[in-house]
Amino acid sequence: MHLRRARPEDYEAIGAMTVAAYQPQLTDASSSYAEHLANAEARDRQAELWVAVGSDDHEVLGTVTICREGSPWREVAAADEGEFRMLAVAPQAQGQGVGEALVRHVVDRFREEGATAVVMSTNAHGTAPAQRLYQRLGFVRCPERDWSPMPGVELIVYRLDLA
Repeated sequence: MHLRRARPEDYEAIGAMTVAAYQPQLTDASSSYAEHLANAEARDRQAELWVAVGSDDHEVLGTVTICREGSPWREVAAADEGEFRMLAVAPQAQGQGVGEALVRHVVDRFREEGATAVVMSTNAHGTAPAQRLYQRLGFVRCPERDWSPMPGVELIVYRLDLA
């Protein structure tokens, strides 16, 4: 496995994999979110889309969207913080370190750029393995920043201090 920027030829596979990874979390209230998840091209155009691929450089194992200041994909970051969204790992690759590699990559990028912290939101009823990953990597809950983008969808915020 290696990480690289997404390419246009990856968009369809990234979109499908992201929807598949999020499918267990999608509720009636958030089902329209699947279209948002599938739009890898927009994420790459308006933010920075990274992909973890297999040794053949084509099999999409995971993805993450890096949201810098000014990106319409930013939701909870302050001006001096980095943010990432839509961390997704292909169902068949879960538990193999793909998500961790992607999060570490995001953290390293923002550390190099001088951000004071990295923040992200996750579904309050999301997967326990993802929340354990964030905690293991040093992210801490910021309940004062929790929010709801729509009725029936509760998001919790994690933050990693880089100072």
